[in-house]
Formats: sequence, structure tokens, C-alpha cells
Amino acid sequence: QVQLVESGGRLVQAGGSLRLSCAASGLTFSAYVMAWSRQTPGQEREFVAAVTWTGGDTYYADSVKGRFTISRDNAKNTVYLQMNSLKPEDTAEYYCAARGRPGMLATIKLSAPEYNYWGQGTQVSVSS
Repeated sequence: QVQLVESGGRLVQAGGSLRLSCAASGLTFSAYVMAWSRQTPGQEREFVAAVTWTGGDTYYADSVKGRFTISRDNAKNTVYLQMNSLKPEDTAEYYCAARGRPGMLATIKLSAPEYNYWGQGTQVSVSS
């Protein structure tokens, strides 16, 4: 059974930093593209960052470039999202997602149906 479990979300003041973690189990973690997306009620999901299995290719939404950094530790089956210089508009539920299957070198996609597995989310709230 595949599980993605996010942690690290909390209330933080604008300008502050947070690091989100997503621990994966039940899958060959290193074969998967890992992504972070966020969503607020009534808004479309936004993919904010993604990383390939080697870590050699990354994606960042324009809204977070220069402030967020995605990284992964395949030995720990964990992907991270370091968020700096947080803004109130970063307030959202953040979700971790995995894309791919063993034997396939997955590429980064920015469409939710392309992802096989999702976590339950962790809430990030940024106060002004």
C-alpha cells in the first residue's frame, strides 16, 4: 500500500520560512517524479515544484521561483520543500504527489491526473 505523508505545515509570519516533508512508503521511491502542489478553497490546484528521480531536473512555478527549493533524499524516501520569504498568498493546503512506475524514467508533468499517488496535505498559513 502506497502512502505519502506530508508534515511541516503550520502558521508562520510573512517573511518566515518553513520546510515541508513528504515521507513515502510502499513504492520504489527513486523511480518516481515527486511534486508539491497547493490549493486554496475555490482556486485551481497549482503545481509549485517538482523534481525528477535523480534530482537533476526541477520545476518551479513563477510564483515561488527564488523562494522555494525542492529536494529529495532517495535513501530516506523523502522529498522536501524549503519555503523562504513566505508571503500571505502562499497560504494553502500543500500536497505531495508521485508520478511514475518502476522501470520507467518519469518526466515532470504539471497535470494532476498524471500523478499516481497523493498525500493528504499539510496546511500552510502565512500571516501578514
